[in-house]
Amino acid sequence: MKVRSLADLQAIRRALADRAAAEAVQRDLLRQAQAQKEAEQQLFQRSVGPVRALPGRNRIEPYRRPVPPLPVQRQRDEAAVMQEALSDEFDVETLLHTDELLSFRRPGLGPAIVRKLREGSWSIQRQVDLHGLRTDEAREALGRFIREAHQAGLRCVRVVHGKGLGSPGRTPVLKQRVLRWLVQKKEVMAFVQARPAEGGAGALVVLLQPG
Repeated sequence: MKVRSLADLQAIRRALADRAAAEAVQRDLLRQAQAQKEAEQQLFQRSVGPVRALPGRNRIEPYRRPVPPLPVQRQRDEAAVMQEALSDEFDVETLLHTDELLSFRRPGLGPAIVRKLREGSWSIQRQVDLHGLRTDEAREALGRFIREAHQAGLRCVRVVHGKGLGSPGRTPVLKQRVLRWLVQKKEVMAFVQARPAEGGAGALVVLLQPG
């Protein structure tokens, strides 16, 4: 700043004085802050007493190999497939009651179960139709149907296998296989040949275990 008069010189002096006063105030504030910080540190040290650093233990944390998640759903699917691995060679003849109508009941169940099943004491809640399916397809469809019906809490279902009139020799091939498969399913308590109005010789009424 160029000084041209006495007034300019006085203005410069006032500005310098103001700056010096501001710097003094700033230094005073810094000293007060430092003094307060030291006072707080001393108060903390008096409160906790003497302290000592913990000795180092030279410890190395072991590497923990992450545990892969369990393939629960895959295990369930594989278990379901194994449950449905039904044999066509299973000897079912000794387990069937071939009186006037075909029937089956688990050992330990009385004949009243079969009688009530024939009389329609349990209403049919769902059915599966195996018409037109190849053997492998029918086996898988039946196994899945029985498993899902049992899981749903159903008690009485119908399995339609047909009368075999279109098979070579007009023999009910699929019907015989269905009999073998049903006997192997632990969910099945009993079954009877359906009444004429429910499919007759072309269907079975099946009683399932309680869910």
